[in-house]
Amino acid sequence: MARVRNPVEPPVVLTVAGSDSGGGAGIQADIKTIEACGGFATSAVTSVTAQHTRSVESTHVLPSGEVTSQCVAVRDDFAVGAVKTGMLATADIIECVTEQLHEVDAPVVVDPVMVAASGDRLLDPDAESAYESLIAESAVVTPNADEAEVLTDIAVTDTEGAVEAGHDLVEMGADAALLKGGHVSGEPVVDVLVTDGGVERISHPRVETAATHGSGCTLSAAIATHLARGRDRSTAVRESIDLLERAVRYGLDVGQGPGAVHHSVERRNEAAREPTAEAVTAAVGDLVEMDLARLVPEVGMNVVGATPYAESPRECAAVEGRLTPRLDGVKANGGVRFGASSHVARFLVAAREYEPEYRFAVNCRFGDAVESALGDLEWPVGSYNRSEQPEQVESVEGSTMQWGARQAFEGREPAPVAVYDPGAVGKEPMLKLLAADTDRLVERVQTLRGQLSA
Repeated sequence: MARVRNPVEPPVVLTVAGSDSGGGAGIQADIKTIEACGGFATSAVTSVTAQHTRSVESTHVLPSGEVTSQCVAVRDDFAVGAVKTGMLATADIIECVTEQLHEVDAPVVVDPVMVAASGDRLLDPDAESAYESLIAESAVVTPNADEAEVLTDIAVTDTEGAVEAGHDLVEMGADAALLKGGHVSGEPVVDVLVTDGGVERISHPRVETAATHGSGCTLSAAIATHLARGRDRSTAVRESIDLLERAVRYGLDVGQGPGAVHHSVERRNEAAREPTAEAVTAAVGDLVEMDLARLVPEVGMNVVGATPYAESPRECAAVEGRLTPRLDGVKANGGVRFGASSHVARFLVAAREYEPEYRFAVNCRFGDAVESALGDLEWPVGSYNRSEQPEQVESVEGSTMQWGARQAFEGREPAPVAVYDPGAVGKEPMLKLLAADTDRLVERVQTLRGQLSA
């Protein structure tokens, strides 16, 4: 018997950009990002580049008529939900794309690509002035500081300059201008979204890396896809910036250059949720079979697992209600779910800033006997003392674990596998064990228990 077809209808996004043979930027990055964000990617190729993670070796620009034909073909068959433009190369292509956009009733995201991350120029100098008419068609234009200066003659060296340039771009006709802060020095990175209605400043920590190949393409493609899915402009921009921050931090170590951003990072992270929860469940099963009475803290023990690209406790699986002692041994009070841990999950996420391979953690009782056992085991051990934390740290909810991880990990090689806190007034002394996988985590708990019993 034939199966009944059950199709889905993802929003269609058209990307008009150059091809990157290295796969990290251009059309290739756009297609990966659009599909990862839940859209269906269509494309019109403007140029073919021979490039990789180090440089652009050569560029072949297609005739503007061929670009037009591709756009027409897509429009004739698909209900285009959004358009994004990238490398357009020449004034002729910018003009023909602008004409095509008159025929599309959908938001347009313009990424005014002028120079590659490697420093190679991707736009003819005489084509810069042609961008004004294209910008007038845009729902969002996304220049970096250098591109904004070319388009507006305003030097963007801080957020004030970004706001000024953004207002100029809106006056050119853009509904909104997102001035990207990655090329502006300082910490944190501040992206500035300017509209007729006001200014939004979106701050996030700077990721110290040169592996940003494809970052602009990924951001603009994500914004276009979220707009096609019906997100409002502010939400689309903020969700896309969040994606890019994670894509840069967990970049792809490919090629002989710095590498590329991880276009599918959020999808991969989402796909890892169930395996992560299953790993925590299995570890809990192993631990409840041990005699852990001497290691369970008064507040209870928790086993926490972070997804591979976790950035918050919400992306950490843990035991609901923790593990607590009973007459018949240590038992879990509930099942495993994401967001079930606060203390241990926050520490694990913070520790991953220093040792990204750590994905699992467990909290244990700490005291003189445990401290002596750790010394006998000769593990790499870190510590922090909550009674010594600055008042400004204590006053900010959730910041103690970030401060504690910094005290325990910063400047230590190899990274600690055990971190203890001797406690403070109203705070129980605590030990946390960390590992890259649950087998090693359970093994460390078992080894510590055995040392206590020796």
